[in-house]
Amino acid sequence: MAIKIENQYEGKLPRNTLANIESALESVPREHLRGVERLRLVDVITEPRARVAAKGSELPGLYHPRQGNQGAWFEVAVTPLAQANKPFHKRIIPRLSFKGNLVAVIFSLVGQHYYLTLRHSVKRGAIESNVRAYVEKQLKAWNEEQHKFRAKLFKPIQPTLERWSKSLAKKAAAEKKKKG
Repeated sequence: MAIKIENQYEGKLPRNTLANIESALESVPREHLRGVERLRLVDVITEPRARVAAKGSELPGLYHPRQGNQGAWFEVAVTPLAQANKPFHKRIIPRLSFKGNLVAVIFSLVGQHYYLTLRHSVKRGAIESNVRAYVEKQLKAWNEEQHKFRAKLFKPIQPTLERWSKSLAKKAAAEKKKKG
């Protein structure tokens, strides 16, 4: 059963938003989406329980678990991702990164659903780190699917780049520790 995408966003969606959502959902294994009924696009998330947890920041997405006979569903807020209510010079970067941010939010919601409902061996305290790793893995696979030529071109040097990034992160952490 396909996930129903409901568009309740008041403004004009950025170009190819629905196609990006569908490609993100298609790249996830079908078993990870078992029990999810719909994905709803809204302006902002108005759930009162989520407002307490967010402490005033704008949530880009919210997972609603299964309750009774109603299946699980996802809620994605477009305004925090697109920064639609900010001046033009502050909207440039969020607009350029909208596609990646939207897909990352969807993958995090799918990861939450997967680890909360389908993986019973994961403890409550370890869910956040597992979801973060899940999002990184899915984003990497989705990005390679979207940019096949670039992925094939950089595949041979990717281990070297990852080693460099680890060593730079270690140096930055050591420098931060040294200063602080």
